[in-house]
Amino acid sequence: MTLDSKIPAGPIEQKWDNHRFGMKLVNPANKRKYHIIVVGTGLAGASAAASLAELGYRVTALSYHESPRRAHSISAQGGINAPKNYPNDGDSVYRLFYDTVKGGDYRSREANVYRLAQVSNAIIDQCVAQGVPFAREYGGLLDNRSFGGAQVSRTFYARGQTGQQLLLGAYSALIRQVGLGAVKFFDRREMLDLVVVDGHARGVVARNMVNGHLESYAGDAVILATGGYGNVFFLSTNAKMCNATATWRAHKRGAYFGNPCFTQIHPTCIPVASDHQSKLTLMSESLRNDGRIWVPKAKGDTRAPNQIPEEERDYYLERMYPSFGNLVPRDVASRRAKEMCDKGHGVGSTKLAVYLDFGDTITRNGKAWVAEKYGNLFDMYKQITGEDAYAAPMRIYPAVHYTMGGLWVDYNLMATVPGLFVLGEANFSDHGANRLGASALMQGLADGYFIIPYTIGDYLASTKLPKTETGSAPFKAAEASVDALTKKLTGVKGSTPVDVLHKELGHIMWEYCGMGRNAAGLKKALTLIPALRERFWKEVAVNGSAEAFNQELEKAHRLADFLELAELIVRDALMRDESCGGHFREEHQTAEGEAQRNDAKFSFVAAWEFAGAGKTPKLHKEPLKFEYVKPSQRSYK
Repeated sequence: MTLDSKIPAGPIEQKWDNHRFGMKLVNPANKRKYHIIVVGTGLAGASAAASLAELGYRVTALSYHESPRRAHSISAQGGINAPKNYPNDGDSVYRLFYDTVKGGDYRSREANVYRLAQVSNAIIDQCVAQGVPFAREYGGLLDNRSFGGAQVSRTFYARGQTGQQLLLGAYSALIRQVGLGAVKFFDRREMLDLVVVDGHARGVVARNMVNGHLESYAGDAVILATGGYGNVFFLSTNAKMCNATATWRAHKRGAYFGNPCFTQIHPTCIPVASDHQSKLTLMSESLRNDGRIWVPKAKGDTRAPNQIPEEERDYYLERMYPSFGNLVPRDVASRRAKEMCDKGHGVGSTKLAVYLDFGDTITRNGKAWVAEKYGNLFDMYKQITGEDAYAAPMRIYPAVHYTMGGLWVDYNLMATVPGLFVLGEANFSDHGANRLGASALMQGLADGYFIIPYTIGDYLASTKLPKTETGSAPFKAAEASVDALTKKLTGVKGSTPVDVLHKELGHIMWEYCGMGRNAAGLKKALTLIPALRERFWKEVAVNGSAEAFNQELEKAHRLADFLELAELIVRDALMRDESCGGHFREEHQTAEGEAQRNDAKFSFVAAWEFAGAGKTPKLHKEPLKFEYVKPSQRSYK
């Protein structure tokens, strides 16, 4: 298959408008004839389901939670980007486009990124109309703050709980459609296979997580909005139920996987405290607006932070990047924190932490000012660590957070399986090799509210789709495949818990494919992962019945996929013999320790095709062309 990104012709500022005009339309009376399945009800899924139902389509929405309000989108803290330029500090659609392409280290499509910047202002208007309580400044306008990788204030926020408030807005729109009967919502369902009929995505097979029964859902198109795969590392900022099963099973049905090695390490997380932890907690990047990051200048300094005088502190980001200071992009801030700790300047009991200090801001503006902006984050930090960050600096360290890779999609957000659309973090995204802060919420809502309603309509209007039923042969074959895999998992009868094996996988991934990667380590991982996968199929303990509520079975399904995906991530990282954004190959760095790209050889999207169990996946390349933002060595100095 030849990859066709379907990028429209014409000037970049006109591509989306011209493309929309050229699309085929489904008239209002005909929309009710079409049935769309939406898997996942976070920001991208809920906004898509609500918008499509509002237009008149019949929609079925599946969630593995009991309520869309439980989606991991709720955990996003800092804000959502849009270039409304309320602060009058020079922002524009073009500047947001430029910052995003540069921030992603020139590994994203210009056309997609520009469209994202274009529609982002409309997202803010939509959310305000839904009642999202964005912070406001004294004149009544919506307030803005800065995030990493930008020198303007374009991030709209609701204290440190922006994701929660945005999700409540999308949830209210979705539930309105549920109440009207336009959306049929099924909770506690986990997609375990994609059903492809005559080459087109026509449905899914899901497991009812309460009673264990397999259920099939047929439709005219399928939307996956199931989030990222950061939990392949075991410890991450993701909720424990976040997984890659929906996208990975779709990959095995023909959807190419794009840039799997592009995983993001967030610099502002509460450090690991115990080997018994099951996840990590994010401290919003917004804290870097007013908090200063530093380490003691002396190696091995064990004094309390308040006992270290100013002249003996190294505000290393401000020293190394005077133009951006503490607001450098996440990949840069993460590598510098690791570097400081590796050199012996780490703090805390593990020495794998740096300080995030609000002392100067509290002295200048007062504790009440800080509490008004960031109070819930300070409360969360105290609940987890038992420490008062108003009185002493927070301790932070990088952790796995977001995945820029995902299923490959074209400009219309359609995967290589016709009729399969992928939104939000589940697709390989608009972020290239590194996502700038506050852009995940922006992309998820842009995809759901303002892009998919157009592009899916064009597909439906231009595609002949014969009627299909859940009792047909393709659905029965998919159900049988899932049932066989389930029986295989429950039939192992091993004695090793799923989490033990998952933790081992996480150690391999963090050690050899984490913040720093090199050829020798990646090659070692490619021997360790298959060996662990073999152990999994011999040793895993999946107790209980498949015909009942069984969380160990759920986790086993997910880990089986992670063990395959992990190998693809490492293979992709080994193939990409350059450094770019969050993919830092230690062999390729500048004299100052920055990522060194190889544009001549690697200016492409890597799209991997599943070749069959036990076979080497096939690499396809989508060349990246830059007409407006010319690739250069990123500099935030």
